[in-house]
Amino acid sequence: MTSAEDRPGDPGDDRRRWQALGVGLVAAFMTLLDVSIVNVAVPSIDRALQATPSDLQWVLSGYALTFGLALVPSGRFGDARGRRNAFVLGIALFTVTSALAGLARSPEWLVGARLLQGAAAGIVNPQVTGLIQQLFRGPERGRPFGLLGATIGISTAIGPLLGGLLIQLGGVQNGWRWVFFVNVPVGAVAVVLGWRLLPTRPAGTADRNRLDPVGVLLLGAGVVLVLLPLVQERQWQTPWKWLLIPAGLVVLAAFALWEHRYARRQAPLFDLRLFRFRSYTLGALIALLYFGGFTAIFFIFTLYLQIGLGYSALAAGLAITPFALGSAAASALGGRIVNRYGRPLVAVGLVAVLLGLCAVVFVLRGEPHHVPLRTAVPLLVAGLGSGLVIAPNQALTLAEVPVRHAGSGAGMLQTGQRIGSAAGIAAVGALFFSSLGATHGDWAAAFRHSLLLATGIVGLALLAALVDIQRGRGPGG
Repeated sequence: MTSAEDRPGDPGDDRRRWQALGVGLVAAFMTLLDVSIVNVAVPSIDRALQATPSDLQWVLSGYALTFGLALVPSGRFGDARGRRNAFVLGIALFTVTSALAGLARSPEWLVGARLLQGAAAGIVNPQVTGLIQQLFRGPERGRPFGLLGATIGISTAIGPLLGGLLIQLGGVQNGWRWVFFVNVPVGAVAVVLGWRLLPTRPAGTADRNRLDPVGVLLLGAGVVLVLLPLVQERQWQTPWKWLLIPAGLVVLAAFALWEHRYARRQAPLFDLRLFRFRSYTLGALIALLYFGGFTAIFFIFTLYLQIGLGYSALAAGLAITPFALGSAAASALGGRIVNRYGRPLVAVGLVAVLLGLCAVVFVLRGEPHHVPLRTAVPLLVAGLGSGLVIAPNQALTLAEVPVRHAGSGAGMLQTGQRIGSAAGIAAVGALFFSSLGATHGDWAAAFRHSLLLATGIVGLALLAALVDIQRGRGPGG
C-alpha cells in the first residue's frame, strides 16, 4: 500500500521537480567538493597561519569526521520533519561556516569552522538522495541518480583543479581563502531556491515520533571511535590508537541492539530491517570498499605530483581532470541504463577502474617524466569505469528503500562511504609513507606500491558485486 509520502510530489509538475533536483545537485557538489579542494591549499594555509602539522590534519580530516557524524541523524530528521527544512538549514549553516573559514585568523579558528562546515555538509547530503526518492518513482530514478553520481565523481576529482585555480588567482598567501569564499554566493542562492522549489511534506504526513536521542548518541560515539584513529593515523604515533576501532565496533553493536528494541515502540533513527534487502546490504558494502580505494588515489597522486615531482597545485589538479571527465560522461550513461543491466553494470565499471589503475602503474615504470601526460588515458579509462559504479550502485542500493526511510537509508550509505574513504586514505597513505622511507625517497616507487593497494581495495568491491550477481534475482541482480 502506497502512502502519501511514498508518492512523488505532483507528477504533473515535471519541470519543478527537475528544478528542485538541480538545486540539490548544486548543493551536493559544493559540499562534496570541500572534501578534496582543501588538499591543494594546505601549503598556503601553513604559510599564512603558521599552522602545526596537527592543525593541518584537523583542517583536512575534521571536515570528513563531522560530515560522517551528521549524516544519519540529519537524514532521519529530514524523513521526520521535512527535507526542505533540513536542506535549507544545512545550506545556510554551510554558507556561514564557509565564510568563517575564509576569514580565519588562526589555526584554531579555521579548525573550528571546518568542523562546523563538515556537520553542515552532513545535514545537506541525505536530503538530496531522499529528494530523488520522493520526487521520482521506480525506473524514473535512474537518470537523477546518474546525475547525482556524476556530481559525486566530478566534485571528488575536480577539487584539486579548482583549488589550484583559485590559489593561482588569489595568490599564494591568501588564495586559500577563496577556496572557502567561493561557497558563499552559491550557498546564498541555494538557500533561496531551496526554500522556493523543494517540496514540503504533504499535510497530515508529518512524522511525530521522537528523533531517538539515545540512538543518535550511540551512533555518533561509534562513528567517532572508528574514524578518529583513521583520520589521525599520521599524527597519533602510539599503537594504542587502534584500540579505538574495536571499541567503536562494540558501541555500534550496542547501537544496533538499541535500534532493534526501539523499533518496537517508535520509528528508530535507522531501521535495521533495511539490511534484509540484499540490494541495500551488498550495495552499501560495495560503496564502502570502492570509496576506500578510489578516494585514496587522489590523495597519494596529489602528494606525488606536488611534493615528489614539484608540480604546481594547478598542474596537479589538471592531471586528475581526465578521471573527472570520464566519470561525468559515464555517470550520465550509467543512470540511464542501470535499470536494464542492474548490478552487472557496476561490475563492468569496477573492471574498467581496475584496468585503468593497473595501466597507471604500468606507464609509470622507469623515469618519472611527463607523468600527467602518461597517466591521462589510463585515468580516463578509470574515470569511465567509476561513472558506471557510483551512480548505478547508489540507484540499486536504494531501490527497495521506502521513501519514509530514504533520508536515514541514504545517510547510512554515505556514512559507510565516509568511513571507507578515511580507512582507505589511512591504509594507502601509511603504505605510501613507509615505502618512501624504505626506498630512501623514491617517490615513484612509493606511489606505485600504494596505488597497487588502492587497486586491491577496489578489487574487493568487485568481489562483492560478483557475489551479488551470483546470488540471484532482485533489483541488485
